[in-house]
Amino acid sequence: MKICVFGAGAIGGHLAVRLAKGGAETSVVARGAQLDAIRRNGLAIEAPDGRFEARVAAGSAAELGPQDAVIVTVKAPSLPQMAESIAPLLGPDTTVAFVMNGIPWWYFDRHGGALDGRRLPAVDPGDAVRNAIGVGRTLGGVVYSACTVTEPGVVKVEHANNRVILGEVDGSLSPRAQALADALSAGGVSGEVTPSIRREVWMKLMGNLAQGPFTILSRQGIGGTLADPAVRAAIKRAMQEAMAIAEALGQGFEFELEKRIAASSRLAHKPSILQDLELGRPMEIDALFRVPLELARLAGVETPTLDLSVALATQAATAAGLYRPQ
Repeated sequence: MKICVFGAGAIGGHLAVRLAKGGAETSVVARGAQLDAIRRNGLAIEAPDGRFEARVAAGSAAELGPQDAVIVTVKAPSLPQMAESIAPLLGPDTTVAFVMNGIPWWYFDRHGGALDGRRLPAVDPGDAVRNAIGVGRTLGGVVYSACTVTEPGVVKVEHANNRVILGEVDGSLSPRAQALADALSAGGVSGEVTPSIRREVWMKLMGNLAQGPFTILSRQGIGGTLADPAVRAAIKRAMQEAMAIAEALGQGFEFELEKRIAASSRLAHKPSILQDLELGRPMEIDALFRVPLELARLAGVETPTLDLSVALATQAATAAGLYRPQ
């Protein structure tokens, strides 16, 4: 299977090595120092199950050509640039899986009911992604993998429980989703297929939305942020509010919050939104924070804790010049 990972940062680099390890014909779209390092030395991951290296083709979409599947792992602010350049990777039957954090651009496509087809311009300005790729090619994706680029071409993977969950936007179980999941599993990442990808989006987003703003404010990893009892209690309230939004949108789920918080409190890892702040990269404020609150207003859900934490995180990102409110 010929698979291109579009965006060879921490998550993309990790998945590319796993795909190559599993036998897929793997390539990456990368740029800058990361591209130079991959061309020179290949990609490497340092993970609990070992150090793995892979020689993969690397370059622009035009250099790599049509693929069987593309896994998009860029941050949400880079989606318009991705949409401008992805066309050379797309053959007649190429699948494009968006393995990203936050509310995805396709969220209401093939959703059913009164909200079916509703646009989310904050995460797809001008329908750039929709027009370049289309819903028909699209798979939704959720990834659980705490990763950091420690030097160009090298990714540190924090824990052994790494998962990628894929799903069709209409809830069907398709051979193409299963084939991509199998390719990931062959390399040591748990590839899973679900008929409820929007529920999976919310289950992952609950942590990003509830914890992310507080780590921006504390300038610490998740464990350090949760060490203060007052902050811990506020994060628990924020999680409950996020679950209420999901429930109101028909994507409710059961979750042991205390168990989740206890597990998070043991993590030294800094979430990607805080890494972006520290490294001066554009921050995913809309997809992770502000669009979920737009959906809360749409569903009539009150979110006082999230309203405050997101407002302060937005101010911090704006002051740093890493977010421009629309």
